Amino acid sequence: MFEKATRLKIRFDSPKGQLSVEDLWDLPLTSVRGANLDDIARGLYLQLKSGADVSFVNEAQKSDPTIQFKFDLVKHVIDVKLAENAAAAAASANREKKQQLLAILAQKENEALAGQSIDELRAAIAAL
Repeated sequence: MFEKATRLKIRFDSPKGQLSVEDLWDLPLTSVRGANLDDIARGLYLQLKSGADVSFVNEAQKSDPTIQFKFDLVKHVIDVKLAENAAAAAASANREKKQQLLAILAQKENEALAGQSIDELRAAIAAL
């Protein structure tokens, strides 16, 4: 897909001007202003939906395959970025849970040490 895009020198219209396929990876999924993947995908989707005239007598005209290809490229980049964001969120949640479990473990170990007798504590100190 990306080989075809680079061979065709596909470009995307944006508020920043023409963007290459490589530039898509640098865009945010959404933003308040400026170029973003959601706006580009929406623009292409609208072109796909309104690009062909409807005729009930003549054979239906197909939309421009280049626009469909551009939409598919942007959609792929969006899907990859969403998956990366989900994986990063899961990893962050796992790190937080691990820190919480380690803190509880340290607390339990301290409680276990505090529960030892004076003789057991002295023996442990002497062993160090």
